[in-house]
Amino acid sequence: QVQLVESGGGLVQAGGSLRLSCAASGRTFSNYNMGWFRQAPGKERELVATINWSGSDTYYADSVKGRFTISRDNARNTVYLQMRSLKPEDTAVYYCNRRGVSLNWGQGTQVTVSS
Repeated sequence: QVQLVESGGGLVQAGGSLRLSCAASGRTFSNYNMGWFRQAPGKERELVATINWSGSDTYYADSVKGRFTISRDNARNTVYLQMRSLKPEDTAVYYCNRRGVSLNWGQGTQVTVSS
């Protein structure tokens, strides 16, 4: 089965940037619509951004629009989330997954934004 591995999180000051990566092993997800999600302590997981199979169509939650950019490299079986102008409210564990029928969730990567 496909294993999803998120990486790139860390501790950053408000206004800083990070680039998250989501790599899939086992088989390609080049034909899948993919999304980034995040979950803060005590809150439900929320959808942050999506990207279609070709990368031609994207969606962003209002809270991140204009600051985050989702992209993909199907040859590397990887989806990215470029995060800039980070705010403390962006602090969460970030996950990626297939849209529609989900794959098994990975461990996520922690993003902590200090004030």
